[in-house]
Amino acid sequence: MAAATVEQLVLAARSARERAYAPFSKFKVGAAVADDGGKIYTGCNVENATYGLTICAERVAVFKAISEGASQLVRVAVVADTPELTPPCGACRQILWEFCGDAELILANLAGASERAADKPDLSPAF
Repeated sequence: MAAATVEQLVLAARSARERAYAPFSKFKVGAAVADDGGKIYTGCNVENATYGLTICAERVAVFKAISEGASQLVRVAVVADTPELTPPCGACRQILWEFCGDAELILANLAGASERAADKPDLSPAF
Protein backbone atom coordinates (compact mmCIF):
# COMPACT_ATOMS: atom_id res chain seq x y z
CA MET A 1 0.00 0.00 0.00
CA ALA A 2 1.33 3.47 -0.88
CA ALA A 3 1.99 6.10 1.77
CA ALA A 4 -1.01 8.24 2.68
CA THR A 5 -0.70 11.77 1.35
CA VAL A 6 -1.21 14.87 3.48
CA GLU A 7 -4.37 15.63 1.51
CA GLN A 8 -5.80 12.15 2.12
CA LEU A 9 -5.04 12.37 5.81
CA VAL A 10 -6.58 15.84 6.23
CA LEU A 11 -9.68 14.73 4.32
CA ALA A 12 -10.01 11.66 6.55
CA ALA A 13 -9.65 13.81 9.69
CA ARG A 14 -12.18 16.30 8.37
CA SER A 15 -14.65 13.48 7.72
CA ALA A 16 -14.06 11.99 11.18
CA ARG A 17 -14.77 15.41 12.71
CA GLU A 18 -18.34 15.19 11.42
CA ARG A 19 -18.91 12.15 13.67
CA ALA A 20 -17.71 13.91 16.85
CA TYR A 21 -19.98 13.77 19.87
CA ALA A 22 -19.67 17.24 21.40
CA PRO A 23 -23.07 18.24 22.81
CA PHE A 24 -21.52 20.22 25.67
CA SER A 25 -18.67 22.22 24.14
CA LYS A 26 -19.91 22.14 20.52
CA PHE A 27 -16.17 21.91 19.66
CA LYS A 28 -15.80 19.11 17.12
CA VAL A 29 -12.34 17.78 16.27
CA GLY A 30 -11.26 15.08 13.85
CA ALA A 31 -7.93 13.31 13.64
CA ALA A 32 -6.32 10.78 11.36
CA VAL A 33 -3.08 8.84 11.68
CA ALA A 34 -1.29 6.92 8.97
CA ASP A 35 0.95 3.92 9.48
CA ASP A 36 4.09 3.10 7.53
CA GLY A 37 2.03 0.96 5.15
CA GLY A 38 -0.27 3.85 4.22
CA LYS A 39 -3.33 2.69 6.16
CA ILE A 40 -5.33 5.54 7.73
CA TYR A 41 -7.05 5.33 11.12
CA THR A 42 -9.48 8.06 12.17
CA GLY A 43 -10.86 9.43 15.40
CA CYS A 44 -13.18 12.12 16.67
CA ASN A 45 -13.64 13.65 20.08
CA VAL A 46 -16.29 12.04 22.28
CA GLU A 47 -17.52 14.12 25.19
CA ASN A 48 -19.00 12.98 28.46
CA ALA A 49 -21.00 15.07 30.93
CA THR A 50 -18.19 14.70 33.47
CA TYR A 51 -15.72 16.31 31.01
CA GLY A 52 -12.91 14.32 32.69
CA LEU A 53 -14.00 11.21 30.82
CA THR A 54 -14.04 13.01 27.47
CA ILE A 55 -11.53 11.66 24.96
CA CYS A 56 -9.89 13.74 22.25
CA ALA A 57 -9.85 12.87 18.56
CA GLU A 58 -6.08 12.38 18.48
CA ARG A 59 -6.15 9.75 21.21
CA VAL A 60 -9.10 7.94 19.61
CA ALA A 61 -7.20 7.72 16.30
CA VAL A 62 -3.96 6.50 17.90
CA PHE A 63 -5.69 3.96 20.14
CA LYS A 64 -7.74 2.71 17.18
CA ALA A 65 -4.56 2.26 15.13
CA ILE A 66 -2.81 0.39 17.93
CA SER A 67 -5.86 -1.79 18.61
CA GLU A 68 -6.01 -2.71 14.92
CA GLY A 69 -2.36 -3.75 14.79
CA ALA A 70 -0.50 -0.68 13.55
CA SER A 71 3.04 -0.57 14.84
CA GLN A 72 4.67 2.44 13.22
CA LEU A 73 2.64 5.64 12.86
CA VAL A 74 4.27 8.12 10.52
CA ARG A 75 1.81 10.99 10.00
CA VAL A 76 -0.94 12.67 12.04
CA ALA A 77 -3.57 15.23 10.99
CA VAL A 78 -5.84 17.22 13.30
CA VAL A 79 -8.81 19.24 11.98
CA ALA A 80 -10.98 21.72 13.89
CA ASP A 81 -13.31 24.56 12.92
CA THR A 82 -11.21 27.44 14.24
CA PRO A 83 -9.64 30.46 12.52
CA GLU A 84 -6.27 29.60 14.06
CA LEU A 85 -5.05 26.04 13.75
CA THR A 86 -5.62 23.97 16.89
CA PRO A 87 -2.68 22.00 18.31
CA PRO A 88 -3.13 18.87 20.43
CA CYS A 89 -3.72 19.24 24.17
CA GLY A 90 -1.13 18.11 26.70
CA ALA A 91 -2.58 14.62 27.14
CA CYS A 92 -2.67 14.11 23.38
CA ARG A 93 0.89 15.41 23.01
CA GLN A 94 2.00 12.76 25.49
CA ILE A 95 0.23 10.00 23.53
CA LEU A 96 1.54 11.30 20.19
CA TRP A 97 5.08 11.44 21.53
CA GLU A 98 4.86 7.94 22.98
CA PHE A 99 3.15 6.18 20.08
CA CYS A 100 4.04 8.34 17.06
CA GLY A 101 7.57 9.54 17.89
CA ASP A 102 8.84 11.63 15.00
CA ALA A 103 5.63 11.34 12.99
CA GLU A 104 4.76 14.36 10.87
CA LEU A 105 2.00 16.46 12.46
CA ILE A 106 -0.39 18.43 10.24
CA LEU A 107 -2.87 20.94 11.68
CA ALA A 108 -5.81 22.06 9.53
CA ASN A 109 -9.13 23.87 9.74
CA LEU A 110 -12.36 23.86 7.75
CA ALA A 111 -11.39 27.03 5.88
CA GLY A 112 -8.62 25.10 4.14
CA ALA A 113 -5.65 26.38 6.12
CA SER A 114 -3.06 23.81 7.09
CA GLU A 115 0.52 23.63 8.24
CA ARG A 116 3.05 21.07 9.27
CA ALA A 117 3.98 21.49 12.91
CA ALA A 118 7.72 22.03 12.91
CA ASP A 119 8.25 22.33 16.64
CA LYS A 120 8.82 18.70 17.58
CA PRO A 121 10.06 19.62 21.09
CA ASP A 122 6.47 20.71 21.82
CA LEU A 123 5.45 17.07 21.50
CA SER A 124 7.86 15.97 24.21
CA PRO A 125 6.47 14.09 27.20
CA ALA A 126 4.07 16.16 29.26
CA PHE A 127 5.44 14.68 32.48
